[in-house]
Amino acid sequence: MKGIILAGGLGSRLFPLTKITNKHLLPVYDKPMIYYPLKTLVEAGITDIMIVTGGDHAGNFLRLLGNGNEFGLKGINYTYQEAEGGIAEALSLTEYFADNDKVVVILGDNLIENNIKDEVEAFRGQPEGARILLKEVQNPERFGVVEFDGDKITDIIEKPEDPKSNYAVTGIYMYDKQVFDFIKTLKPSDRGELEITDVNNMYLAKGQLEYSKLDGWWTDAGTFDSLLHANNLIAAKEQKVEV
Repeated sequence: MKGIILAGGLGSRLFPLTKITNKHLLPVYDKPMIYYPLKTLVEAGITDIMIVTGGDHAGNFLRLLGNGNEFGLKGINYTYQEAEGGIAEALSLTEYFADNDKVVVILGDNLIENNIKDEVEAFRGQPEGARILLKEVQNPERFGVVEFDGDKITDIIEKPEDPKSNYAVTGIYMYDKQVFDFIKTLKPSDRGELEITDVNNMYLAKGQLEYSKLDGWWTDAGTFDSLLHANNLIAAKEQKVEV
């Protein structure tokens, strides 16, 4: 199983902080943001990892992470996203790296309290399809939101004005090799991007989409407010450990 961290984009919502560096290299408490998703993958037993980056500061990832020795890795793979084409477009750049294997994909600005070992093992046991991780949130309109009929997902709506549930799709996705064929059929959304929600709905339509509810807190760090929130969450977690 391969791990993929999507860390491209221009980080325009965090300008001017991102004028001099990539968003995913900004500090979250005492570490660069990229350390957290990387640690999430490694703790789940995934050591074959690719980072998708972009923008004017891509070389900073190599300077910071090198070959990943700090994380117990023998190497880290990198690829470059030339434009902001959406999550699915960024994922498409990793097809050669995935090489028909299953992939666990995490957005570079997503941080979690615990680990995803159990979820990854559940996906490893799936014969085919995808698995998404859900988290109940107070502001679901910011995210892709699932609609349920009982315990069964019936639809996923991207940034709905009138959310039918409070369960957001977190930025952690698990896919089999079909994902790259699905991406090739996508048309850009009104935002001009290839939407990962459309991919998830394709798996749903085939009856091949499973889900888990994430334990502990989860946050992104893509806005000033969520970046501050992420810093506070990590600080509280680390200080609790130190005590």
